[in-house]
Amino acid sequence: MEVQQDGHASADAGSANGAVVTANEVTRRYGEGDTAVDALRGVTLDVAPARLTAIMGQSGSGKSTLMHILAALDIPTNGYVVLAGTRLGDLSDTEITKLRRKHIGFIFQFFNLLPMLTAEENILLPLSIAGEKPDKDEFEELLARVGLKDRRSHRPSELSGGQQQRVAVARALVSKPTVVFADEPTGNLDSKTSDEILQLLHEAVESYDQTMVMVTHDAKAATIADRVLFLADGRIVRDLGRADEAQILETVKEVTLT
Repeated sequence: MEVQQDGHASADAGSANGAVVTANEVTRRYGEGDTAVDALRGVTLDVAPARLTAIMGQSGSGKSTLMHILAALDIPTNGYVVLAGTRLGDLSDTEITKLRRKHIGFIFQFFNLLPMLTAEENILLPLSIAGEKPDKDEFEELLARVGLKDRRSHRPSELSGGQQQRVAVARALVSKPTVVFADEPTGNLDSKTSDEILQLLHEAVESYDQTMVMVTHDAKAATIADRVLFLADGRIVRDLGRADEAQILETVKEVTLT
């Protein structure tokens, strides 16, 4: 697939095998010589469309590094990534920026909202940067779905943590990206609010056919995933389909002891 001059994929958003994102023998090494650290050691992965893929692993397993490389925030030492039909290593910095703007949404643990903007302005920020305007009916439906219609004019300091994360979820969805990357999206929330945010993420996949990749250490969060990948020492060591919390916890225990 070729890339147009605006940096967007020129054909469908998938690759030849139907995957939205593909990693091929990806490695990532930080440093050199005796101090070198291999964060990823040959990861091959296809992310299916309209599914939620969870990535789990202990601290230092490589899960955050993998997400950053899949999301074009970092580059592999070896191997390559194809996102929305475009091989990332073939793009300039400007093309990468435009591809991220068009194809990628982000949800962060600490919300990353702009404090001087209202909830509505924060949500619309990706479209504003791209010089686009939302469909009014679709935007109102999104606000209703995330429960923010009566909070649209509030600034982040006037919102609870759960409401701020709802803003972040809506911001990630508003531009209809090819894939949303969620980095510990419930890591800064209490259990009740976490459940509400997880329900929103699940609904985004079910209702909008949104492809999502979620990094999490929380077994309960991973139960909403269609697929759960377990990383250890920079490698995928286990690949589960939909699983309950007990199965996920047992797998975490197994891969930790291996």
